[in-house]
Amino acid sequence: MRYRTLGGLRVSAVGLGTMPLSIEGRPDEARALATVHAALDAGVTLLDTADSYHLPGDEPGHNERLVARALATYGGDRADVLVATKGGRGRPADGSWTVNGSPRHLKAAAEASLKRLGLEAIGLYQLHKPDPAVPFEDSVGALRDLLDAGTIRLAGISNTTAGQIRRAHAILGDRLVCVQNQYSPAVRDSEPELRLCAELGLAFLPWSPLGGISRSSLDGPAGPAGPSGDGTADGSGARFGAFHAVAREHGVSPQQVCLAWLSRRSPTVIPIPGASRPRTARDSAGAADLVLSTEDLARLGP
Repeated sequence: MRYRTLGGLRVSAVGLGTMPLSIEGRPDEARALATVHAALDAGVTLLDTADSYHLPGDEPGHNERLVARALATYGGDRADVLVATKGGRGRPADGSWTVNGSPRHLKAAAEASLKRLGLEAIGLYQLHKPDPAVPFEDSVGALRDLLDAGTIRLAGISNTTAGQIRRAHAILGDRLVCVQNQYSPAVRDSEPELRLCAELGLAFLPWSPLGGISRSSLDGPAGPAGPSGDGTADGSGARFGAFHAVAREHGVSPQQVCLAWLSRRSPTVIPIPGASRPRTARDSAGAADLVLSTEDLARLGP
């Protein structure tokens, strides 16, 4: 496993997005736990969860409790594992994704997440999405207060613009350590944010990083798309055939090539692909050791 820096911490160059283990189409608990354990065995030390990763209408926190059980039952070394969770979104019974960025809600949500995870402090807490009904500075101010209280150790923001990143950085300084936006071969809207993160020294965590790369048989059919960390693909593999061609030449999956390509976009990029089977988690982790040549990168495109 290769490593990158997130908030002064050394974390695996590929993380695990655990959302598919708790939403629609989720596996049974035994397979879910085995998936997290497989990622840890492969050297993954960054687990990304959120309080809203649950079935529509259920109580918040299914995924956080699952991650806590996975860590509690893991037989290996957990000392370097960073659990990153998020607050500020909800999943009502209609299956939509709501937003609540009020300071009161975020502080209560962080305290509830802390209890579910069973930690002394949340390693990394992220604002899941800016709330248009709440001043952005107020939401980020709640993260500052949580940092000051010791409830969380590091802070991040998600689904944000370059301007919002600068505003959050002005409030939090070096305690703002990452930005989590959608980014993949198919979705490049966050190029400005990726470049800004490199400028500011912030880790950039692409969610849904495999968009544009069709699923192989590693994980079966793709599940429903979500707002963060799902790792699903859009089935448009023909449009991105170079990823498949390079994968065949290296004897690896197209997903590994995609994740390795993402890592070459910037030294601050740490993809967080989702998985719902142990073999998929192991395959994604293997991308950290895949070295793409200059010729490979030229074929994959800018």
